[in-house]
Amino acid sequence: MDCEFNDDVTDWLGESDVESGAEAPKMQPKQAERDTPAAPPEKISLFAGERPTDLPSFIEWWLTAPGLDAIGPRGRVAPRGNPGADLMILVTDPEENDEETLLSGAQGRLLSRMLKAMGIGENRVYIASALPRFTPLADGQTMLQAGYAEVLKHHVALVAPRRVLAFGANILPLLGHDMAQDSRSLRELNHETGSTPLMVAEGLESMMGMPRLKANFWRRWLDWTAN
Repeated sequence: MDCEFNDDVTDWLGESDVESGAEAPKMQPKQAERDTPAAPPEKISLFAGERPTDLPSFIEWWLTAPGLDAIGPRGRVAPRGNPGADLMILVTDPEENDEETLLSGAQGRLLSRMLKAMGIGENRVYIASALPRFTPLADGQTMLQAGYAEVLKHHVALVAPRRVLAFGANILPLLGHDMAQDSRSLRELNHETGSTPLMVAEGLESMMGMPRLKANFWRRWLDWTAN
């Protein structure tokens, strides 16, 4: 088009608003708020001071630190195993009736049978949870915002296992997983001292109720250990 058709008269030779010194229209406050990027959430550190520098001091901190969760030390369950383990097993939280021993119930019995079938003695395994106590409906994003990813990765660095096997979808955000991607794409756990080969599997409780998940786990386990 090379012509403009308009009922109103337009002064094409007049000065523009900018040239005449007229103020440009101001952005409405609500629009300005929408265009301002949101501030990133504040990073929470549960250590609140110096981090434990070895595994015994970490376990003592895990059982006694008042700021680790809102309830306090009562009812927390310690991890079990030795540093330098061939395999570190991670779960989201202890079982409901755990007291002195982590995974002392049905999930622990299933895990023991799985380890036996894998040909791995329990003395070569380190078992830990991302949360210090049984926490029904634990949510991975909530745990991430609460600072548990930093604690988990520091724990792995102190244990220094050869491999890490993590059970349960809720633990994925703490491992650095992008929820938009397939969990199988997460093959390494990056932490302070490097990275460790990682396999993520369905939760032990889910496996107890769905036998097909066990078959799926074994296929993935054989592929992972073969490589």
